[in-house]
Amino acid sequence: MKISHMQLFIHSLTSPKKLGAYRILSIGKVMQYAFLMITLITAFSFGQFINAGTAEIFGYSEIEQYAQNIQWIVYPIAIVFLFVLNTSIYFIKVSLYALAGLFFIKPMKRRGEYRQIWRTAVFASTWGTLLMIFGNLFIISETVMTLISIFITMFFIIIALTKYPVQK
Repeated sequence: MKISHMQLFIHSLTSPKKLGAYRILSIGKVMQYAFLMITLITAFSFGQFINAGTAEIFGYSEIEQYAQNIQWIVYPIAIVFLFVLNTSIYFIKVSLYALAGLFFIKPMKRRGEYRQIWRTAVFASTWGTLLMIFGNLFIISETVMTLISIFITMFFIIIALTKYPVQK
């Protein structure tokens, strides 16, 4: 199946039914998409880090000058740290969504394995990822945004599971 990342992104936002078909995509394509999402998260996280300023990050006015002097090393370290942290968090969240999906597949009398549900969860988490990125633009609390994100992701996974083959 030859499909572009942009098509995957659009379908992840607009068509939960198609996500069920993406369970058979190669793991390479799924990982590419996952790392594109992680890169997007990291870019926005780094933007927030820059906007906060190194003096505010360190929190002490005495070292403000020192922070300005070592700023050239703080930013590369920060971007690597943010990328690793965001990667860990993203994969843990997707794995937990897939585990939750595994509990839904049996009562729905559908056939599927954890690895297939995991692939579906990567695409289903697109809305949740975007909500968490742009969440600070809304006046809604972070807890509410997280709950909305979980609800939307699980909704997309459940809709996608309806397109999995029926269990015999």
